[in-house]
Amino acid sequence: MAEVRARAPGKIILSGEHAVVHGSTAVAAAIDLYTHVSFRLDPPLPPENGGGSVELELKDMALVFSWSSSRLKEVLGDGFADSSTPVSCSPERIKLIAALVEEQNIPEAKIWLSSGVSCFLYLYTSIHGYKRGKVVVSSDLPLGSGLGSSASFCVSVVGALLALSDAISVDTSQTEWFKFSKNELELVNRWAFEGEKIIHGKPSGIDNTVSTFGGMIQFRSGELTHIKSSSPLRMLITNTKVGRNTKALVAGVSERASRHPDAMASVFTAVDFVSKELSAIIQSPAQDDISITAREEKIEELMEMNQGLLQCMGVSHAAIEMVLRITLKYKLASKLTGAGGGGCVLTLMPTLLSCTIVDKVIAELDSCGFQCLKAEVGGRGLEICFS
Repeated sequence: MAEVRARAPGKIILSGEHAVVHGSTAVAAAIDLYTHVSFRLDPPLPPENGGGSVELELKDMALVFSWSSSRLKEVLGDGFADSSTPVSCSPERIKLIAALVEEQNIPEAKIWLSSGVSCFLYLYTSIHGYKRGKVVVSSDLPLGSGLGSSASFCVSVVGALLALSDAISVDTSQTEWFKFSKNELELVNRWAFEGEKIIHGKPSGIDNTVSTFGGMIQFRSGELTHIKSSSPLRMLITNTKVGRNTKALVAGVSERASRHPDAMASVFTAVDFVSKELSAIIQSPAQDDISITAREEKIEELMEMNQGLLQCMGVSHAAIEMVLRITLKYKLASKLTGAGGGGCVLTLMPTLLSCTIVDKVIAELDSCGFQCLKAEVGGRGLEICFS
């Protein structure tokens, strides 16, 4: 009985959200908040016992889903994909999987989980067929708040599934966290992207790439460059807990661009410059406290500029503005991250910032009903270990 654990990070967008859809550069980075997955592949049961079942436990939600191998085979048929070749889920297969998920009677209040459960079922049956097994998922990330929780889910699930498949050969005696090879990570990334499509329809691919490889990336019109920070960056992430509709926000920016084409073209161009400058500063060396502080001050100014441009696009929100006002009181720079309209706000925590001030800021944000998370930026991607 083999068992594997996987963890994959969430992400933040440091600069360029929304404008990236209109051809500008964006900068995204992994954060040290993870989705954790454990996967156990069990020996098959005799056919009279239905061959066993495929089980998914969402620990944070206290929900368990289970499908008998015979039921999966009955609905989905004999054929399933070769785990070394990711394929898109056909509309017909999606319908069949959705019917299997419906049979689980997900509580009405959590019906939004359906697409994630469908994504899991697609990935599992594509990589392992109807083999008996159990996957347990938990996460450090708030869901649906712009921190890439769905990509982190897809990457960690795929990492665990592939680790016990024929597509990847790994030393199962490794009890310390380790990374797959570059080619194996690329395979994970391609499978995770197929999972993201089931959840989001038309994802950009940024989230799953950052979650798979970790670090930071610069992204423009499908061209992706990995960048390295010369010194650690720390962020305070404030979850406003205000839900938002990403599709509607993206459409709103496009409508504004069609009403004011010249003005919005200038906004998108300005974002492009901000992202490129941010990328250059992040990679520039900083030897001592003075140069680190000067570098952080430039990053803060660029974050403030980017936030101003996001306000021009119409994607801020009263809760985001409240976080900006509170952090500005303590001379800290913040910006929304992701789609806006709620979701999360990033605040740079300078290297020399005292713990006392951090505690005061967090206490004030907490008192407004917000959730605060501290994160290191640009950390590790997908990691695996065997227990």
